[in-house]
Amino acid sequence: MLITAVHTDRLRLPLDPPFAAAWDPRPRRSVDATVVRVETDAGLVGVGSGDTMAGFAGHEHLFVGTDPRRMARHVRILDTLAFHGGRCRPLEAALWDVVGQAAGVPVATLFGGALDRVPAYASCGAHLPPAERAASALAMRAEGFRALKIRVDPHRPDDGVAVVAAVRAAVGDTMDVMVDLNQAWRMPGDTAAAADLPAVRRLVERLGELDVLWVEEPLPYGDRTGLAALRATGVRIAGGEMLDDAGAALDHVHADLLDVHQADVVLALGMSRARTLAELALLRHRWFTPHTWTNGIGLLANLAVVAGVGGGPYLEFPYDPPGWTPQRRDFLLAEPVGIDAAGCVRVPDEPGLGVHLDPEVLDRLRV
Repeated sequence: MLITAVHTDRLRLPLDPPFAAAWDPRPRRSVDATVVRVETDAGLVGVGSGDTMAGFAGHEHLFVGTDPRRMARHVRILDTLAFHGGRCRPLEAALWDVVGQAAGVPVATLFGGALDRVPAYASCGAHLPPAERAASALAMRAEGFRALKIRVDPHRPDDGVAVVAAVRAAVGDTMDVMVDLNQAWRMPGDTAAAADLPAVRRLVERLGELDVLWVEEPLPYGDRTGLAALRATGVRIAGGEMLDDAGAALDHVHADLLDVHQADVVLALGMSRARTLAELALLRHRWFTPHTWTNGIGLLANLAVVAGVGGGPYLEFPYDPPGWTPQRRDFLLAEPVGIDAAGCVRVPDEPGLGVHLDPEVLDRLRV
């Protein structure tokens, strides 16, 4: 079996009304996605998505004419592309999709098959007042979610603690509550300084009193001393979602800087490297719960890895209606990814990643 073509398509879904996320408060007027399709002479087509594939154009020849199952080769080439240009990890997801189809099993099975479903936590994107966020938490609980994550601005700690306290009062001990401080990396053009360690430590301690499951991305990645100090508070510290260097990600494991490792398989490390990170973290009795804030294809790729290795205890499920819904997130799929009655995302039982693109959407929204 040989690769005959690699295609990348950009799609854009206009938003009405625009959605403003806590980590990037500028209103989003569209949802953009880049879809990668790997075609083979066996008639199999693999699909990946998540990052923009910036810098990939002109490098298709490095893959065309090769066996898609030579995954170690392909991952090493993707490493070189990341060094010289952009991250092209969605291509690896598309290759694994082909390999799973060729083997006749889900990709999660190829990665170990430890789980067939993973409990989801609702990952909220917008800043809401305490009463509104508490009401949304109750609605999410009624829909089956066992946990939710709240974005808190570390420069406005009193406001953030008030929101978390309102949610905890509303849901009691029936839901786990996580907090994301969004300080490890920046959106393009955001040069704002991070809150410093003493301020963050005080905030983490206050959140710990509200029994949060973890505090996420509390400091920039380079502040290793600060991360170690925060772990000493006894509150779980999560991070690494955008660490795209395997050595740096592994250093976070070896230095025991995180309780929860979150490398996204289509935005950061790729599926193979993330599996290695996850297995090492799990051997140290730490958690692997990857970031998934891309789209339905990226969500399925991360699900394959976390279910394959037996990670968890949750899978991130980007969800914050009415601004952010599965229909918006997964607009390029024939059906959006959802949770079951038990609040879990199930691993598709078909070969590959279980991706079904909506061909009409691809034709209509291609840019």
